[in-house]
Amino acid sequence: MWLSALLTIIGLSIFEAISSIDNAIINAEVLSTMSRKARKWFLLWGILIAVFLIRGVLPWAIIWGFNPSLGPVQAFTAAWSGDPSVHESIVKSAPILLIAGGMFLIFLFLHWLFLEDKKFGLPRAERFFMKNGVWFYATVSILLAVVTWFAIRENNMMGFGAVMGSTLFFITHGFKQSAEEDEKKLMNSTRSDLSKLLFLEIIDATFSIDGVLGAFAFTLSVPLILIGNGLGAILVRQLTVGNIERIKKYVYLKNGAMYSILVLGIIMLLQSFGYSIPEYTSPLATFLIIGFFFFKKN
Repeated sequence: MWLSALLTIIGLSIFEAISSIDNAIINAEVLSTMSRKARKWFLLWGILIAVFLIRGVLPWAIIWGFNPSLGPVQAFTAAWSGDPSVHESIVKSAPILLIAGGMFLIFLFLHWLFLEDKKFGLPRAERFFMKNGVWFYATVSILLAVVTWFAIRENNMMGFGAVMGSTLFFITHGFKQSAEEDEKKLMNSTRSDLSKLLFLEIIDATFSIDGVLGAFAFTLSVPLILIGNGLGAILVRQLTVGNIERIKKYVYLKNGAMYSILVLGIIMLLQSFGYSIPEYTSPLATFLIIGFFFFKKN
């Protein structure tokens, strides 16, 4: 049990850190325009907000939202509770949560594959999809229709979960696009440090959704998600300050993060339809994929 929990925490930390590279780069660039005092505040209090408020409250709120019959304490400790009624509630709601998260992650991967500028880690395949980027919307629409069809045959609420996953993707994608535009304005403006700090916290909350939803492919335990994602968030903060230029040299890390997201999304979809996936699969897949792209040469 402890070995499994440790493996899960390490996997979550690595996944959170690598999937937040874009966030770290934005943070570093905005922080470079701020005073030393503001940078210290972001690194100290920003970590507490990122770890406990966002990555702690969000997974807890998701579990509680999908299990309204549970109290707040039961929702937080659900995975470790010995109460049969709590276990039954989690089992009933898990497919809806997993299919929503799975659809979100797969949409996220497909958008990157078809439309986003990238350093080609797998040149032939990635160039092919980039040249046919116009097919992104057709692909995700057909995928949503197919998954929803099979989900409704299992459970009407699973069909609703699939739609919610896709809806959440397009909402957060809009915020991210807006953030990229706002970043350019901030870099060329004389706005106060306070406004820039608020911007960074909002951006962190938006980017954290990817990591939190992906975390449910590892575990449904909120405490483990809090620890794993929290450690990853702290690592991202440290990279933001001292090592962001070094990290940029590993040009295929984003590729590794996105292929990990694809695998985690598929695992969540399979689990939502009742397929039993060993607990070590998600962290092991994350280690292997990110390790491959980390050591890949330019």
